[in-house]
This record gives sequence, structure tokens and C-alpha cells, in this order.
Amino acid sequence: MATYAKQLLSGSTNGKGILVVATATAGTTIHTAVSGTSDIDELWVYAVNSSDADVKLTLEWGEATAPDGNIEQTVPAESGLMLLVPGLLLQNSLVLKAFAGTTNVIIIHGYANRITA
Repeated sequence: MATYAKQLLSGSTNGKGILVVATATAGTTIHTAVSGTSDIDELWVYAVNSSDADVKLTLEWGEATAPDGNIEQTVPAESGLMLLVPGLLLQNSLVLKAFAGTTNVIIIHGYANRITA
């Protein structure tokens, strides 16, 4: 029977938000998935935009190659928590990174449900 364990995003310090400092690839590291292919991380990722302008955010999903590995979203100005990743899966030590159109205004929050076989 599979088990679930909630994990901090690996790019977070003690559960704090992750400030997106990168404005181009390779982005700021948000999470490195569990190694191997028998276990899997289910990611829930949210963003906050602290600036007074909308900001384009690019998530590099396991790789930096567009369009295969990129998810793009505009995060509205002065937004609260906005859901970016609704439980998508990642494994095999692939890395979720992010970069934004403006540095130091997007803060990423979230968690991983680590599913073990």
C-alpha cells in the first residue's frame, strides 16, 4: 500500500517562501524531486506577487527546454496565494526551477506529497 508524507519544497528554508531571483534560465531552484522511479512527488505550488505590476513567471518543469519543460503564468500585481501547480507529479531527481520577468517580487510557497510504493 502506498504511503503519503508531506514534505517541504527542497528550495525552502524551514518552510519559508522561496524568492524568485532569476530572470532567465536556469531559474531559482524550487524543488528537487525524490530520486529513482519507484517513489514520486506530487507538487502543490503557489505564488505571491509583491509588486504593483503583473509579472510573467516561468516554471522549468524538470528541464529548461521550451516548450517541453516550461509552464508560463502571469501572476497578478499584489496577489495573494495563486495556485500554479495543482498536484502534478515529478520524480527521478528532476528539478523544478522558476524565473520571472522581474527579480525579487515573486515568492513561491508550497509542498510535496511524497508518495512511496
